[in-house]
Amino acid sequence: MADRKSNTKMEVLYRISHAIAHQHDVTALLREVLDIMENQMGMSRGTLTLRKPDTDIFVIEAARGLTREELRRGQYRLGEGITGRVARTGKPAIVPDISREPDFLNLTGSRINKKAAFICVPIIRRSEVIGTISIDRALTDDKSLRNDLRFLELVGNVLAEAVAGIREQIQERELLMAENLRLRRQLDDRYRPANIIGNCNCMRAVYEQIAQVADSGATVLIRGESGTGKELVARAIHVGSTRSNASFVSVNCAALPENLIESELFGHEKGAFTGAAQQRRGRFELANGGTLFLDEIGDISPAMQVRLLRVLQEREFERVGGDQTIKVNVRIIAATGKDLEHAIQAGRFRDDLYYRLNVFPIHLPPLRERRSDIILLADHFLQKYNGIYNRKIRRISTPAINMMMIYHWPGNVRELENCIERAVLSSTDDVIHGYNLPPSLQTSEETNTAILPETGACLKTMLQSYEREVLVDTLKKFRGNAAAAARHLHTTPRIIHYRIAQLGITPRHYR
Repeated sequence: MADRKSNTKMEVLYRISHAIAHQHDVTALLREVLDIMENQMGMSRGTLTLRKPDTDIFVIEAARGLTREELRRGQYRLGEGITGRVARTGKPAIVPDISREPDFLNLTGSRINKKAAFICVPIIRRSEVIGTISIDRALTDDKSLRNDLRFLELVGNVLAEAVAGIREQIQERELLMAENLRLRRQLDDRYRPANIIGNCNCMRAVYEQIAQVADSGATVLIRGESGTGKELVARAIHVGSTRSNASFVSVNCAALPENLIESELFGHEKGAFTGAAQQRRGRFELANGGTLFLDEIGDISPAMQVRLLRVLQEREFERVGGDQTIKVNVRIIAATGKDLEHAIQAGRFRDDLYYRLNVFPIHLPPLRERRSDIILLADHFLQKYNGIYNRKIRRISTPAINMMMIYHWPGNVRELENCIERAVLSSTDDVIHGYNLPPSLQTSEETNTAILPETGACLKTMLQSYEREVLVDTLKKFRGNAAAAARHLHTTPRIIHYRIAQLGITPRHYR
């Protein structure tokens, strides 16, 4: 009999040693050790606790015979109960019968009126208790319990170095990951301008380009659809340059009549034309020492293209009606949503001006290509218009988010901002619902969503979607309480429960 027990214990140690050699996850290793002890030794219950780093709390890391809720309750402070006493003193403990031991706290709540012996030993490394092992045994004689205790101590000694080694590897890896994350955030902060919202990969590429060109003084051509934020990028380049303390002057070339754009850009002398009652400086002079942003550059006339080319080449010009040459030191940033290459082929845009402008091109992606930023932008605009209109809207509902995510956004970020502003004004509670968004987002033809074959089926789907949104929002408000939701909606609990079941809503998810 003694030889059989000895062989069993040798087999347990062999299997544990094998697990240590091949397992590199602490929790998985401890679970495997308990599996081995349960199968080879026939223990009825076992727990392995580990000390939380830099605390006096020991938590159950692996267990056999405990439910998930019992595991959650299993936390021991130094000196608390038998396990806490073993952790504090570093000395093992035997409880011959837990039903007669007043210090046995049963924190997990798993033992109710049950007679069993309890053995707990510390896991010690370099004179520090890093964990405990405990098992339940059937009531037996003192000699058997002490034999089990000595074997459990041996298991603890075998585990100590392995557990500490794995935890040190994990801690070292976590420190490296934290350092990597910190450095990434530093780079992100360096490249991400404060006035632009967006974290997607294509916007990160834009941030990097801004960082590369900002301090160079090179001419930049920003390409992108209307509403993508071209002026924001131009301002970010200016702020990141050595000219940041000088003027940033913006002019929309498409918004100025052809007979006024020359005067706007270069200024005019008194009496240069009818209505020129006094001398006026143009945008180039106003931007001297700073940055001039020429938006919609693709819309200027061929005659203006010639004058602009000369200024870019010589950095000098004359006011309209004047003969005095004015020299300026201006950084030019241009932007357009037009296909300049096609305009060159059609003879509407000069290729020499194009090459002067296209020194450092930056392409801004449309919003439909950066959908991961839609919620980030929407939240930003929500906070902005909450402040402007003194509203307290807390969130955007899930159906409204879904509508924004599938919409194709022809007006890009500008359209999204207008949608959120409208929704903030039209919301009657503290939530933006789908029905607060413009009709274009709610129409399947506009959003490119599938159209149901029957009008009745489409109407039914829309009504169910609206009803589901109202019910979910109300359940969230009352933490899943259907009766309270019924009172709030002025209906009966029976009807609420019926509609909840019909729409597949689970109230407990909102508790």
